[in-house]
Amino acid sequence: MSERIIPLHDERTRQARPFVPTPHILAKGLITDQLNRPLRDLRISVTDRCNFRCQYCMPKEVFDSNYKYLPHSDLLSFEEIARLSQLFVNHGVKKLRLTGGEPLLRKNIDILIAQLAHIKTPDASPLDLTLTTNGSLLSKKARALKEAGLKRITVSLDAMSDEVFKLMNDVDYPVQDVLAGIQSAQDVGLGRDALGHFSGLKINMVVKRGTNDQEVLPMVRYFRGKGMSLRFIEYMDVGSTNGWKMQEVLPSSELIERIGKEFDLQALPSNTAGETAKRFGFKNQSGHIDPSLGEIGVISSVTQAFCGDCNRARLSTEGQLYMCLFASKGFDLKSLLRTQASDEEITSAIAHLWGQRSDRYSELRAQQNTGSDMGHPPPGHKRVEMSYIGG
Repeated sequence: MSERIIPLHDERTRQARPFVPTPHILAKGLITDQLNRPLRDLRISVTDRCNFRCQYCMPKEVFDSNYKYLPHSDLLSFEEIARLSQLFVNHGVKKLRLTGGEPLLRKNIDILIAQLAHIKTPDASPLDLTLTTNGSLLSKKARALKEAGLKRITVSLDAMSDEVFKLMNDVDYPVQDVLAGIQSAQDVGLGRDALGHFSGLKINMVVKRGTNDQEVLPMVRYFRGKGMSLRFIEYMDVGSTNGWKMQEVLPSSELIERIGKEFDLQALPSNTAGETAKRFGFKNQSGHIDPSLGEIGVISSVTQAFCGDCNRARLSTEGQLYMCLFASKGFDLKSLLRTQASDEEITSAIAHLWGQRSDRYSELRAQQNTGSDMGHPPPGHKRVEMSYIGG
C-alpha cells in the first residue's frame, strides 16, 4: 500500500502588507465590498493548535509530532486582538467569534473574552460575542467563560457513537466527555435566552458520507427537547490536506429529507442577514413550532452557495486578515500593529481591504465545476487551511 502524501501550503509567511489610503477612510459604522456586502462578522483564530486530529481539518498525517506550530511571539497578544476588534466594530461588525485550532487551549482565554466584552458598538447595541470549541476543555472552563462575558457558544460534535466519534477526532476522545462539557455550559447558563431555552448553545456536526452520516438521526434524537440548535455542515473542500471528494458530501436537502421521515419539521426565517444556516423548527403534537424542542440548521456551503450575502472576515492567530474561508492569501495587519501604526491608519487599511473585496468562491465553484472534481482549486491556487483561520 503506497504512503499517502498530503501537500501542505503554509500561509503563515509571505503575506501582503495592507495599503493605507490617504486621506484616511474614517469609520462610519458601515463599509461594503464590491458586491455591496457589509462587514458584520469577524472570526478570530486565537491559536493554531488543537488536541483533536479530525480528518476534515487537521489530519494526523500532516499535523504530527514534527509539525511546527507558530511560536508564541508570533501570535497576536490579547491587547492586539482587542484593539483590532474595536476598530472592526467601529466599521459595523456586530459579531465576534473566537475560533482556533481549539480556542480553549489558549492560556487565560477568559481574560481576552473579558476585554472583548467591554467593546462598544457605534450605536451602543450589544455585541454578539461567541466561541467555537470541540468541547474537550469546556467542563473546566464553562464558568470562567460565562463570568468573563461570553454570550454564546458552539460545540463541535460529529457523532453520538463512541466508535464513530473516535474515528472522526482520531485521538480516541470519548463522546461522553464532550456531552459533559455541554452540560457544564448549561449548568452555568451559557447560551440561555430570556425564555430559559439554550438558543445560544449550538452543536455543529460535519457530515461526511460513508463515515458518520449514519449518526445524523441519533444526534437529532439526543438533542431534540434540549432547546439547542443542532446544525449539520456539509463536508467542505477547505484547504488541501483533508483529501476532499465530492462523493463524500451528503447534500443538506437529502439530510433534511432523512430527518423529516421521523420528525415533523417546519422551515424558520433567518435570524440575521448573512446567516449561513437554513433553520428548521420541530412541531409538537399540536402541530405548532415548539422552541423548547430546539431546532435544526443546515449549512450547505457545497451544494447551495451563500456567497451573495456573506458578511464575514477572518483574522488568523498571527494577525493575517482573510476575506474568504477559501482564500489563497491574507493581509498582514500585525505588521501595522507592530510598527506603531495609528488607529486611523489601521482603520483606513481595513476599509480599503473590505472595499476591494469581491470573493465568491463557492458560487463560482458551483457555476464552473461539476462531478467528482468539483471544488478542487485550479492550478496555482492554494487555499489556506481551515485550522489556520477557523471554520
